[in-house]
Amino acid sequence: MSVGGGVNGGVSAGVRIDVFTIFPDVVTGYCAASILGRAAQAGVLDVRVHDLRSGADDSRRSVDDSPFGGGAGMVLMAEPLFRCVEAVQDLPRPLYLLTPGGRRFDQGVAAELAGRGPGNGFSLLCGRYEGVDQRVEDHLVDGELSVGDYVLAGGELAALVVIEAVARLLPGVLGNEDSAIDDSFSEGLLEYPQYTRPAEYRGWAVPEVLRSGDHSAVARWRRTEALLRTAERRPDLLERLVSASALSASDVQTLAEHGYDVPSGAERSEPG
Repeated sequence: MSVGGGVNGGVSAGVRIDVFTIFPDVVTGYCAASILGRAAQAGVLDVRVHDLRSGADDSRRSVDDSPFGGGAGMVLMAEPLFRCVEAVQDLPRPLYLLTPGGRRFDQGVAAELAGRGPGNGFSLLCGRYEGVDQRVEDHLVDGELSVGDYVLAGGELAALVVIEAVARLLPGVLGNEDSAIDDSFSEGLLEYPQYTRPAEYRGWAVPEVLRSGDHSAVARWRRTEALLRTAERRPDLLERLVSASALSASDVQTLAEHGYDVPSGAERSEPG
């Protein structure tokens, strides 16, 4: 089941993402809509969805069984998963299992996966129930990804998070390429506040600087707001930038003027 210009076994000119799941319609339906659908139609993104039940060898198309040693719930079996994955020709690697114990998926990982470029890609394996047979983790997948410290019923939603975050970074996917640059986390900061018409609503006015036409002043205001919003809402992100000496001298000065104490020498070195 393919979303986009490629077909299973064909050569994709875009970034190919293969998804293995017991609910293929869930993934296919979402990937055919909105931004992802347009990216697929343009040949930038090639999502191929595989039903894990195709690897089953019984009439019930069973993919799960009770765990050895007892316990609640069911576990996805190794045999049908191996069979399904190994039946796919030219499977793009790495193959990631989506699990709470995996590497934390963030904007940096999204950029890393998007940077693999046209003709390349990666694959995602959606877990379900109480998890997967450990032999899948040990011998089939190349790594694990986690979209957060919480538990979902399965990996389908996590797979869609990964696909959309990666797709937004591919050239030609967004109508305005600057949208991805300005996104939250793109520079380690939360995004600045956004406003649109009307200029005043119920007595709440849009900041005058945004209506001034002074692009330099707007850029300064947005940078300041991004810094302050990050310091207030996600101090952990700001601490990361400080530790990496990723703030400019003007960033440090702005934070200091608003009461945020940044250690001396935290700013990055400016070219001489």
